Amino acid sequence: MARWVPAMRQCVLLASALLTAAVSGCASFDDWLRGRRVADPSDVEVIATPGTESYLEELQRLVTGDPYTQVEIHADAEAAATLTPDPSTQLRYALVLATPGHAAADAETAASLLRELLARTEMMTASEVALATVYLKAVDERLLLEAEARRVRSATATAQSAEQRAVERRIAAVEAENERLRQALAESEEKLEAITSIERSIRAQDNDGN
Repeated sequence: MARWVPAMRQCVLLASALLTAAVSGCASFDDWLRGRRVADPSDVEVIATPGTESYLEELQRLVTGDPYTQVEIHADAEAAATLTPDPSTQLRYALVLATPGHAAADAETAASLLRELLARTEMMTASEVALATVYLKAVDERLLLEAEARRVRSATATAQSAEQRAVERRIAAVEAENERLRQALAESEEKLEAITSIERSIRAQDNDGN
């Protein structure tokens, strides 16, 4: 699992760059940042959502934090998504699950949550959609790699098992052949002993006749 941590750090940086580019190209968002646009009631949902930086900062803490910090972040994200389920809390929880390097990481559940969010983006900001898209792609690729690794391990184990059985058969054949040779040698020694006994008996009879 640890080998995914550097990759996910790169993913965080990539997501940050993409999202910065996305929002910088949006004139209305820029106006709002500069204070030239007064929010109207339809903007309440967008204004209430966490900034992209807050997602990325928490993911950075998750990647670099100690086990206690990681457990705390996961528990808080899970509780928020359960008690106040909305796109922001669910995205936060999905991103936590999608980030490897901690005990509660769950790529499959994260991918499922991210797909559900991207299927209904009406209540999400453009930056949240971009962040979810980037992370879903990263998670899908990781799942494919893990599936391929399992396939290779399974194929390797099968090949090793077949080779082991072949070796065992060869050993059994060699042992059977050795046993056959031992029996043949014992029979030959018995025959030789019988012949030797007959020869001694004949010589004894010849000596008695003389």
